[in-house]
Amino acid sequence: MATLPANAGFARRLRQRSGRLLTNLLSLLVTLFGLLAFTFMLSHLSPVDPVMQIAGDHASPSTYAQVRHDLGLDKPLPVQFGRYIANLAQGNLGHSHLTNGPVIDDLKRTFPATLELATCAMIFGGVLGTLLALLAAWKPGSLLDNTVRLISLLGYSVPVFWLGLLGLLLFYAVLHWSAGPGQLDDIWVYTLEPKTGFVLIDSWLSGDREMLFNAIAHLWLPVVILGMLSMAGITRLMRAALLEESNKEYVVLARAKGAGRTRILLWHLLPNVRGTLITVLTLSYATLLEGSVLTETVFAWPGVGRYMTNALFASDVPAILGSTLLIGGSFILLNALADALTALTDPRTR
Repeated sequence: MATLPANAGFARRLRQRSGRLLTNLLSLLVTLFGLLAFTFMLSHLSPVDPVMQIAGDHASPSTYAQVRHDLGLDKPLPVQFGRYIANLAQGNLGHSHLTNGPVIDDLKRTFPATLELATCAMIFGGVLGTLLALLAAWKPGSLLDNTVRLISLLGYSVPVFWLGLLGLLLFYAVLHWSAGPGQLDDIWVYTLEPKTGFVLIDSWLSGDREMLFNAIAHLWLPVVILGMLSMAGITRLMRAALLEESNKEYVVLARAKGAGRTRILLWHLLPNVRGTLITVLTLSYATLLEGSVLTETVFAWPGVGRYMTNALFASDVPAILGSTLLIGGSFILLNALADALTALTDPRTR
């Protein structure tokens, strides 16, 4: 008889978790749909005529009308959007007018470069930002704390594109510490076999150590520039979370028992802000994926950000929508992942 309440409780918890999962999935789908609809409408407000981009400025009226019909632009906007959603459900993101190829193939080619750049920048910014936050919380109000706050403020305030141009001028043109724009020098660009799409992994798999060092020489400067952006946010948010946690009773008790600052910081405060740390790191990673447009443009990095920029200038609607769907979907999925990891690691959030 004692097993009935336990079974009933398990079934209730299962129903609650299933309902929560379905609600989250529905929220993701609605958000993606809204993102697509908003981007689709904005893309049609562009002053650049995609028909002119294909047919040319001197095309005859009949040619112009034929190209417009082939692109489906002679239909009402709701019909065009509905057709796009129907193709999307079949895995078809459309045909890019800029590259003359399927958008999905373009994204498969460019997304690994963005993912590699954002991942390396996230590792750099996450480690440095967490360390700076710990140093600032170790002795609040001190010179060290004020210095860390100044560094994080500069990371927020300085524009990424200006910092990138300044970095190229100093480390590439003057000091020659960086290999400059792009992923590889021209001598290796056409000899590297793209097995994974990640230049560091592919150059390492090639066995050519000189190519690997060249890839690192191209990568480190944009990683540092982009990582400074995530470092600033991680430092400020983690410092605030650590200082808020340091005023709680268990920290006062630990101090009364004679625990030192370092022990309190590492063994008491840091484990109790792991939920905040996971959320900050995950959302910073998502921000780097969508915010690498300027960095990729400055450093001629062949990623989704640069691909999207070229598509915007050419009014390439399928490429714009495909890039927006990829980046927006990544942001939404990483946001959901952050919530799930926080719930798994911090019982207080359940």
